[in-house]
Amino acid sequence: MRLLLVEDEKRMAQALCGILRLEKYEVDHFADGVSGLAAMESGIYDVAVLDVMLPGMDGFEIAKRARASGVSTPILMLTARGELDDKVTGLDSGADDYLTKPFLTRELLARLRALGRRTLNAMDGALAYGDIVLETGTLTLACASSGLSVRLSEKEYRILEYLMANQGQILTREQLAVKIWGFDNGAEYNNVEVYMSFTRKKLSFVKARTEIKAVRGVGYELRYQDV
Repeated sequence: MRLLLVEDEKRMAQALCGILRLEKYEVDHFADGVSGLAAMESGIYDVAVLDVMLPGMDGFEIAKRARASGVSTPILMLTARGELDDKVTGLDSGADDYLTKPFLTRELLARLRALGRRTLNAMDGALAYGDIVLETGTLTLACASSGLSVRLSEKEYRILEYLMANQGQILTREQLAVKIWGFDNGAEYNNVEVYMSFTRKKLSFVKARTEIKAVRGVGYELRYQDV
């Protein structure tokens, strides 16, 4: 599960990143509101943890603008301010939950699990395009034309999920790299090419007429070749 943390207190951020990574979260950390909003609007996160008091833009404004942009990522507000008015402001801005510092680690993790389940429940089921179906619970790719199916690796699944969720659009290599590997991850564009090749082989294995087409100089899109 990929998590966004926007927190400007260096020690707090380091401690939280360490705890969350031990719990197997993939964490991207930003220390100011403007960068946090840009990351939030990328739409790649399963849950976002926003501090309220941030340089550049506070957490309330990040939540408000993200929601106005159509971002549905669950938001946990994390702040030292615990007054009722602040909680109401945060929830009215679009936050889903509110945790006041200081807090117990187990409470933070419990709240993140609850918000994460919301994301998983929203995705539960299957995505379909052309003659392929992607089972979101089992990472299985099935082809309606051939009746064949195959299990995908996590990255193959995420590539197809991203393409299917944005069907009709061309996704750039940069968009795919950020979505699959995250910000500041050091992933090279050839990683995208390698996993794109793996994913195409899975489509070929199930004899799908749906293909991943490369658009020269731009990126990739899904296309269905009907007979």
